[in-house]
Amino acid sequence: MIELLGKSLEELQSIFKTHNIQKFRAKQLIDYIYHRYIFDFEDMTQFPKDLRQWLGDNCVISLPTLITESIAPDGKTRKILVEMSDQSRVEAVLMEQHYGYSVCVSSQVGCAMGCVFCASTQGGLYRDLTVAEIIGQVVIFGALTKEEVHSVVVMGAGEPLQNYDNVLQALQLLHDPMICNISYRKMTISTCGWVPNIYKLADEGLPITLALSLHATNNEVRRNIMPVGARYELTEVLDAVKYYYNTTQRRVTFEYILIDSVNASIDDAHALGKICKDFPNCHVNLIPVNGNEHIELYKPSITNMNTFKDIVSSYGVSVTVRKEMGDAIQAACGQLKAAHGRKKENHE
Repeated sequence: MIELLGKSLEELQSIFKTHNIQKFRAKQLIDYIYHRYIFDFEDMTQFPKDLRQWLGDNCVISLPTLITESIAPDGKTRKILVEMSDQSRVEAVLMEQHYGYSVCVSSQVGCAMGCVFCASTQGGLYRDLTVAEIIGQVVIFGALTKEEVHSVVVMGAGEPLQNYDNVLQALQLLHDPMICNISYRKMTISTCGWVPNIYKLADEGLPITLALSLHATNNEVRRNIMPVGARYELTEVLDAVKYYYNTTQRRVTFEYILIDSVNASIDDAHALGKICKDFPNCHVNLIPVNGNEHIELYKPSITNMNTFKDIVSSYGVSVTVRKEMGDAIQAACGQLKAAHGRKKENHE
């Protein structure tokens, strides 16, 4: 069967040409899928009956299946659990911001990074998501809300730069004016510091925002809470991020989970300020660690978090304590679960 989701206009036109289908039908198909959210070929009534029959016999639109949906009490955050054709599952989040709707998508089923503060990695990595599966997470939210998606952050389960080709192709399609018309400047890729592909992404020449999951200011602590730190020294990671900034001139974001008695001391704040002041126009997101059933890590007091923020700011660095969205429905940073990485077998 021919997969139609996640194909560019040119790819669809090529498929249709091969089967002697008029070229303009490809544009109509894109309109049905990405703007009218119609996925059943029989409901695509602009197509003649014989074309609908051919599509039904030979093609699929493998939109992930919605399993559950959770909406935060304030209505501004909703989390979905979706299932792929092989019964693997991932979660994605829609956030209503003051500037519009932002979707946080997963890039892998599970994650291999092993960060101790993140639920997504508890079951390890199962597999990469395909282009269609990544885009499908955005399309489902469009279908649910009928609202235009303003921005996309690849910050869900997985290390996006390990699934480089599929993530980049998905973002290129979401940018396509024919498909979702999302500006590259409204896209963010978060990475634990997958050094080779930071350089590769920089050389693509796309104005995508890079967010580095820093979370520690020295190698020892970083290795303890982020095993990927054992692969790349902190200096290697920061050199790659500096190259990204110099090449793209895009503001770099540093994500820093605040964990009481681990990386949230006064000394840590000064060290973070010294690191970040060398990155012009960067921004630091301080993220209070989010609890889940897998970990026993605790956020600092509000007073201590504000003191930490003020110290970092004293180095001339833009810094905020991230507003916690979705914590009530386990949809905040670090809470998307790998427990749903695969559908559990029923042995009853």
